[in-house]
Amino acid sequence: MLHTPTDKPRQSFAGLWNISFGFFGVQVGFALQNANMSRIFQSLGSSLDDLPVLWIAAPLTGLLVQPIVGHLSDRTWLGRLGRRRPYFLGGAILAALALLMMPLAPALLFAAILLWMLDASLNISMEPFRAFVGDMLRKDQHTAGYALQTAFIGTGAVVGSIFPYVLDHLGISNDAPGGGIPDTVHYSFWFGGAVLFLSVLWTVFSTKEYSPDEQRMFGEAGIDDPEHLTMRALAARGLARSMIWLGAGVIVVAAVAEFRLEKEVYLLGGLLAAYGLASIAAIRLARAGKATMLSHIVGDFSGMPPVMKQLAVAQFFSWSALFIMWINTTPVVAMRYFGSADAASPAYQEGGNWVGVLFAVYNGVAAIAALTLLPWLAERVGKVRTHALCLAAGAAGYASFFVIHDATWLLLAEVGIGIAWASILAMPYAILASALPQSKLGIFMGLFNVFIVVPQLLVATVMGSIMKAFFPGQPIWTMLAAAVVMLIGAFATLRVIDPGGAVPRAGTDPSAV
Repeated sequence: MLHTPTDKPRQSFAGLWNISFGFFGVQVGFALQNANMSRIFQSLGSSLDDLPVLWIAAPLTGLLVQPIVGHLSDRTWLGRLGRRRPYFLGGAILAALALLMMPLAPALLFAAILLWMLDASLNISMEPFRAFVGDMLRKDQHTAGYALQTAFIGTGAVVGSIFPYVLDHLGISNDAPGGGIPDTVHYSFWFGGAVLFLSVLWTVFSTKEYSPDEQRMFGEAGIDDPEHLTMRALAARGLARSMIWLGAGVIVVAAVAEFRLEKEVYLLGGLLAAYGLASIAAIRLARAGKATMLSHIVGDFSGMPPVMKQLAVAQFFSWSALFIMWINTTPVVAMRYFGSADAASPAYQEGGNWVGVLFAVYNGVAAIAALTLLPWLAERVGKVRTHALCLAAGAAGYASFFVIHDATWLLLAEVGIGIAWASILAMPYAILASALPQSKLGIFMGLFNVFIVVPQLLVATVMGSIMKAFFPGQPIWTMLAAAVVMLIGAFATLRVIDPGGAVPRAGTDPSAV
């Protein structure tokens, strides 16, 4: 007998709050990482030229962790603990431990290992939160859910970014004359670990996920449904594309020695070759009728919906610009506006604190824009054009670093960057929500992260070579690179065909959307 699917219950504002509140803590952790890791690395003896390779740990872990967690969470059901919540909780425990240990790092290598652990753990918690919104909400509430999630992201980032600055003004020591890590950073990371763990616990205990049977009642495939179509499509693929990926990796590796590129470019070549080999293995497994995790991930990657492929280009460029900013803002501000490149100097530490303020401002702007500007603008010009305009505002913010000579006026630059950040966090997911199958939200959201991570790896492996070759000791030029790359992302967005139309207006109660 056929059953007519029923709608999911409509979530109240309190329900939307509970679903995404854990993301507040996760973003506190990311903000502390983004605003302070370059500072910690340099305080422990890293040179400016070595920062990109040390930052490789963050995107690499995201590239590996998010598709795996997405695939596993689509197929998990642990009774009362649910489908996505086990990953929230496990990731939060590990991330909190990493945040507690990071300021105690005795050496640069130990800090780099902790960064790897921290980013992997944050990704384990973060990835299912994107799918959690789709799991728990009706389609007509997706925009409200992602907007409120973005507001929590912005708010958490403000708290995490500005905390060292606040502690400094409360009299906590911000100096590290012996080359260590200041007390302001110590206490900020410990505070962040506690906030992350408690906020994720709030979501875990205040929400109840829909079971596989309830998902079927809502007309969504369950976690144990067969996926013969994905395997058949993968088995029918030839090996030509896989060989192209493999060959590209070999060429990049060979180019490192030929053109004397930085050794970290080997990683980029290795990843290209590794994907080629993985896809060959996945195709052979599919042809043998073996539905493994590898074959599912490769099959879903090759079978992405068209809108996801179009958004991938915009994501590539917009996240390249963001990663350039996260790596280089501290040395840019410290050198250009505070006159010091010496990480042990008070002027450099003062510049590091001001970067925390700047990052807090752009995240605060993002939190406000997500619930006000984006819905208002998208209703009038559509989600795609809204995203393009916001990315253009971010490009203008980066470019303004060249014309602003007073550190205080950099706050204006952060407004444009904050508008872009709000759109990057909300609009692609609002566009995707109506195009992705609900039963595979986890894996597709994880795979979408590939187009966030790959550009970051590219920046981390290539930017150092470019800067050393053309602008040694002049990090300000990285801001021009960020502006150009973000503008390319804005033009790429205009090629996206939005299957869902305009975004409904968000009122004061997001549950009304």
